[in-house]
Amino acid sequence: MAAVSGQLVWEIVKRNNSFLVKEFGRGTAGVQFSKESNNLYNLNSYKHSGLANKKTVTIQPGGKDQSVLLATTKSKKQNKPSSLLHKSLLKKEFSKMAKAVTNQVADNYYRPDLKKAALARLSAVNRSLKVAKSGVKKRNRQALKSGGRK
Repeated sequence: MAAVSGQLVWEIVKRNNSFLVKEFGRGTAGVQFSKESNNLYNLNSYKHSGLANKKTVTIQPGGKDQSVLLATTKSKKQNKPSSLLHKSLLKKEFSKMAKAVTNQVADNYYRPDLKKAALARLSAVNRSLKVAKSGVKKRNRQALKSGGRK
């Protein structure tokens, strides 16, 4: 198969693909979202597209424990889907995971333009993995003052 440029792929898929989500309501007619993998912001744009770019970054929950999966695309393996992603599992505290993501994405000159998006996605995934502490719920003090005894 001949190599096709990312710009050409983007021109073909930008208006019509199976991952495109168009929602029209409350002024969002200009924003289009995408459900494709390897898209950190889930925006339908060339910069964030996992279909059109050869180098992509994915951050997802890792599994049952509090781990996060960081996956980058190997640009030489584009026609071999089974070995396309380089996956690494991050199991440490958030600051060390953020440093690892920064090293992998920006400091290695992989995709420095996606550093901010990768850290935002890491933060959101890490927040979603945290389990609420179980125990006695605190009562609302304001409700007691207004509806208290006389």
